[in-house]
Amino acid sequence: MLSRCFRPDSLRQVAIKWSKRNAFVPLVKTGSTSHLCKPVGRTLVSSAENANTGRSNLLVGKWLLGCSGMVFGAVVLGGSTRLTESGLSMVDWHLLKERPPLTHDEWTAEFAKYQQFPEFKYKHKDINLTHFKFIWYMEYVHRMWGRVTGAVFLLPAAYFWYRGYFKRPLKIRVSVFGLLLGFQGLLGWYMVKSGLEEKKGDNYLPRVSQHRLALHLGTAFVLYSFLLWSSLFVLSPPQKMVVTSQLRKFRRFAHAIKGLSFLTAISGAFVAGLGAGLTYNTFPKMADKWIPDDILSFEPTRSNFTENPTTVQFVHRILGISTLVAVVSLWLYSRRLAISPKCRFITNGVFVVGLTQVGLGITTLLLQVPVLLAVLHQAGALTLLSFALWLSHELKIVRKVPK
Repeated sequence: MLSRCFRPDSLRQVAIKWSKRNAFVPLVKTGSTSHLCKPVGRTLVSSAENANTGRSNLLVGKWLLGCSGMVFGAVVLGGSTRLTESGLSMVDWHLLKERPPLTHDEWTAEFAKYQQFPEFKYKHKDINLTHFKFIWYMEYVHRMWGRVTGAVFLLPAAYFWYRGYFKRPLKIRVSVFGLLLGFQGLLGWYMVKSGLEEKKGDNYLPRVSQHRLALHLGTAFVLYSFLLWSSLFVLSPPQKMVVTSQLRKFRRFAHAIKGLSFLTAISGAFVAGLGAGLTYNTFPKMADKWIPDDILSFEPTRSNFTENPTTVQFVHRILGISTLVAVVSLWLYSRRLAISPKCRFITNGVFVVGLTQVGLGITTLLLQVPVLLAVLHQAGALTLLSFALWLSHELKIVRKVPK
């Protein structure tokens, strides 16, 4: 039974405004009279409506988590495409008309188109039709995965929107997700186009722009983070903890690791775009030196941080080691705190994934970037960010120490 109820017809507008800001409608009709109930926490209209709302929220949460998983898969496929040098095999872009060639003549015609572009002329002159089919299918699968991701997002979003499953805040977020998803697809072609344009120079090697690659990867990480964060609101509500000043410091620490993980991943995009992983394949030193001689050899000096493979690898090393130190420090600090079991589990996950990710990075470097290890390393970056996001979400209720 709802208690503390009264009948203020003049306050009907107050109830309407309140309902727009909350997931549940606070008006209850009995006969011809509307009662406004003073909310204690969240007001429940009825147990049946509450159950329906809970089921719809759970469905939306699982959908958002599934969409984030699709984006995760797109990142892994994108890394595989880049590492197998398949990204420039499809030399045009059509939203709905792309399909694999069906006959030998169609494959020959597609191969002939590829031979007109810089990658074949300067890099893959000896490639045959069989190898071309492999790299073409790699890029095709990556593109189709992106389109399927769009369908997995848009079709349920339209249904949920129509059925009224989204309140106003979620409508705004879903609209932003849709814009980011469309922007990401356009960025993919914008990136590929940079590798199809022939440039002049003695050391010219056809590849996509590392700046566009970093933007493409960064947008994917942002979209993934937003989707995952939104799904956690429903699927993983934080467990209660006693708020202390030490726990607030722990929360800030978790946010710092989240930022470091993202920055390290973006610096990895520049490493990949410039092929910087193949410049110095020793660790911890770079060619027997802690700081290599050519670290600032480009002019102007600022261009070294995005154009010089040596500098780019050096920065990535520093960020990776900094992330490792932060992860280990976070884990050690957590041992002194009284945190919830779930928070403890997530913190341990950050620790294990952080160590694994650094180990993968070093091994990938020493073995001169084998494809499988490099793909696992890229997936590890997103996994570490996932755990850091999950930890930040678990600590979001820790805002200030109660007086």
